[in-house]
Amino acid sequence: MGIVVLTMKASVIEMFLVLLVTGIHSNKEMTKKTKRPKFTVPQINCDVKAGKIINPEFVVKCPAGCQDPKYHVYGTDVYASYSSVCAAAVHSGVLDNSGGRILVQKVAGQSGYKGSHSNGVQSLPLSRWRESFIVSEGKLQKGVTYPSALTYSSAKSPAAKAGETTKAYQKPSVPGTTAQPVTLLQVLGTTPAEATHTTWPKPSPSAGPTTSSPRPEPVGQRSRELDLWPTTTYTSSQSSPRANSGFVPKEELSTQSLDLVSQGDPNCKVDLSFLIDGSTSIGKRRFRIQKQFLADIAQALDIGPAGPLMGVVQYGDNPATQFNLKTHMNSQDLKTALEKITQRGGLSNVGRAISFVTKNFFSKANGNRGGAPNVAVVIVDGWPTDKVEEASRLARESGINIFFITVEGAVENEKQYVMEPNFANKAVCRTNSFYSLSVQSWFSLRKSVQPLVKRVCDTDRLACSKTCFNSADVGFVIDGSSSVGTGNFRTVLQFVANISKEFEISDTDTRIGAVQYTYEQRLEFGFEAYSTKSDILNAIKRVGYWSGGTSTGAAINYALEQLFKKSKPNKRKLMILITDGRSYDDIHIPAMAAHHKGVITYAIGIAWAAQDELEVIATHPAKDHAFFVDEFDNLYKLVPKVIENICTEFNSRPRN
Repeated sequence: MGIVVLTMKASVIEMFLVLLVTGIHSNKEMTKKTKRPKFTVPQINCDVKAGKIINPEFVVKCPAGCQDPKYHVYGTDVYASYSSVCAAAVHSGVLDNSGGRILVQKVAGQSGYKGSHSNGVQSLPLSRWRESFIVSEGKLQKGVTYPSALTYSSAKSPAAKAGETTKAYQKPSVPGTTAQPVTLLQVLGTTPAEATHTTWPKPSPSAGPTTSSPRPEPVGQRSRELDLWPTTTYTSSQSSPRANSGFVPKEELSTQSLDLVSQGDPNCKVDLSFLIDGSTSIGKRRFRIQKQFLADIAQALDIGPAGPLMGVVQYGDNPATQFNLKTHMNSQDLKTALEKITQRGGLSNVGRAISFVTKNFFSKANGNRGGAPNVAVVIVDGWPTDKVEEASRLARESGINIFFITVEGAVENEKQYVMEPNFANKAVCRTNSFYSLSVQSWFSLRKSVQPLVKRVCDTDRLACSKTCFNSADVGFVIDGSSSVGTGNFRTVLQFVANISKEFEISDTDTRIGAVQYTYEQRLEFGFEAYSTKSDILNAIKRVGYWSGGTSTGAAINYALEQLFKKSKPNKRKLMILITDGRSYDDIHIPAMAAHHKGVITYAIGIAWAAQDELEVIATHPAKDHAFFVDEFDNLYKLVPKVIENICTEFNSRPRN
């Protein structure tokens, strides 16, 4: 009996061991089955925009070459989702132009995006956009599941081959729950109930690839928020009665047309003329390279009525306008027009072309906007066959900024054939290499795109667009003492208004300010108070007569502190002081302080004003800056003389 019991116990133990081993093996198999698959980093192209990818956070690999200006970026640090993902990564410094892996995180849309130039990429400004993103190094965060295949807002991935579709983004699973796919409605914050009132527009067959996004509008294009989604729709289980007809709803067309029109980059509001070389010596191949260079420039500039405008003049024996500033109002139309330009042939008469541009191109009829700097970029194959110095000087004096791009310039044994040695330095506004680019080969011309764009958009350094009428802060210091009287004071104010009328007045052009003084001083209005000519003239009319003593020295000190201390660094400072008598206080030290601070001072004396004091107050030479009339009624006679001397002084400064 004992033997039977022992045998049964052994059988039970044996069965237990078998079950135990089987369970352990089964658990291992289950562990193998539930083991997380290895993460594969999705790859995208340089032109993929963040807005086309639905996933709120993802890791991707960018290819090399995304620094190219054709891949647009909007913003700095935080980028509008219309931006190229990879180009934004280069701009931010996370990647270099060789590509690599990055982490992208979607964030809320911004009310404004600042443009900047960084790491070889020029980002553009934007007033607002519906969604933003930030980029960082492509390190995987613990506890975060990243998609191995991205979900795009269209049916196919821009990086996928024909016939392949993308997988839905899987939301990371939470213990005790079943992972559910994140739908497009959830990402956009729309509930299923709301979905019956929301539609996803079907693209027209003529609308281009489904991966293209609407172009964002810059500052000031539309006052309302972007309305990217139409207001009527069908649920996923329904189909539009027009779904297969190729019909695009009217509301969708209107939305597309608004989004596709760019107003241009407002931070680069310049009027550009490109003088291209059409001479026989350039040859057909290099002429095509030149046209492609201009197309790249147009793309990088973002042409539009609120930004840069561009026209082209081709020269050979004689120059001819290919199209003017108002012919094409966006980069795409301009690029199409460039393709149609045919070579004229003949000599390289650059001087004749510059004279033609000075006389004909920058006119109001041709689209010149007045307030925008005028820029002429001259492209020369080798060297000109005529002289350029005199023609360029006249262009500069007309306010035109001349840039020279010399391609394959004369080598040592060819310099004997150059009609005007150092022609580029003689032609441009400053011999500091800002206005001239020397390119060794036509095949390396494209490397000059970004340097040139950066320079022509740097309006603070466009010295040749500054004239005596648009480049100063003019401060009037007006004697309101008792000896002037109410009637004569109105005559003085009329003189101030007549002087002001001669200037081009705006925030970026000439600005006007005024101080009235007796024993005391009063700031009537500062430089920043008014930005139009009509507002300035009305402000002058409103100045009230004060009456009192004549402390001219104290008035000069007050004007330096309260008026000219707030002058812009790149502005000329002009003080026009008007008085009818001798000062009760010392004027020598205040006058010296004004001269030392670079304030060009004009002294206007009337009736009992002291001539010796006027000469001390005035900038040297006094004969050009001090004026006297014996009666208030003769003040008007000084207006043309004062303006002439202001312009003579401005134009006498070294231009090279």
